[in-house]
Amino acid sequence: MATTAPLAGTEPKKLEKKPIKFSNLLLGGGLNMFEVTTLGQPLEVVKTTMAANRSDTFGGALSRIWARGGVAGYFQGLIPWAWIEASTKGAVLLFVASEAEYYAKSFGASDFIGGISGGMAGGVAQAYATMGFCTCMKTVEITKHKIAAKGVKPPGTFETFMDIYRKEGIRGINKGVNAVAIRQTTNWGSRFGLSRLAEQGIRRVTGKEEGQKLGGMEKVLASGLGGGLSAWNQPIEVIRVEMQSKTDDPNRPKKMTVGNTARYIYQSNGLKGLYRGVAPRIGLGVWQTICMVALGDMAKEAVEKLTGETVTAKH
Repeated sequence: MATTAPLAGTEPKKLEKKPIKFSNLLLGGGLNMFEVTTLGQPLEVVKTTMAANRSDTFGGALSRIWARGGVAGYFQGLIPWAWIEASTKGAVLLFVASEAEYYAKSFGASDFIGGISGGMAGGVAQAYATMGFCTCMKTVEITKHKIAAKGVKPPGTFETFMDIYRKEGIRGINKGVNAVAIRQTTNWGSRFGLSRLAEQGIRRVTGKEEGQKLGGMEKVLASGLGGGLSAWNQPIEVIRVEMQSKTDDPNRPKKMTVGNTARYIYQSNGLKGLYRGVAPRIGLGVWQTICMVALGDMAKEAVEKLTGETVTAKH
């Protein structure tokens, strides 16, 4: 009895792990450094100031920052903490997301679910590996200038870091890291999902089929909507700032957790208090999108010329 050969094209697609290339790391690090050194850090400072001083209006926060140091006040915490974070968080995300996506797909997850799983796992890894202590020290830098306003010379950046480490150890410099992890995992999960939904909407409106490339402005719009709408989790960002802030208030919980910090903010400022700083957060998401998507193609060409490798990372 004759045996029938398997039909061509019916064999299951072989699952392959995405390679981690130096060119991908260089592209991500370079774009992150550009983003934070331009508008990124000023928007971060405004967002943090509004979250820490929840009675301030947007204009009041701008005035408060200007009074702390003029233009330089908008770049507090940039060197070295924001630079350390920007240059390392992309590498952590790529390594962990690649592994997590591979294992999710090996258990039968679709490309969409695998992508979300990888991004969420990468976001948690970012928080505990590099972003926890960086966000903590950036918040401390902003708070430190309140001391200068009282006529006392504030200690240097590394002096502050070592003082916290001596008094509180690793926990001290990673204060609020659990809130950062929740923010990052929900950020990446929702950003991936919402960007994909926005892409589908754009395809329907423009009549483009699935798999057909979107134009430059269409990519910016889809990613911008994904990044901007991901600010729904602003309450966890306000909680993170409060946990890391050096504000003196006898009503604050002595040992702060995500739960009791949320209660403290709600009791002090209501639901509105949990969304302080959401406008600059949305602005930050849009600026990150412009840097990663609009400038990404130019940066990609430059990196490929420099390294001789083909960049495979999405931006």
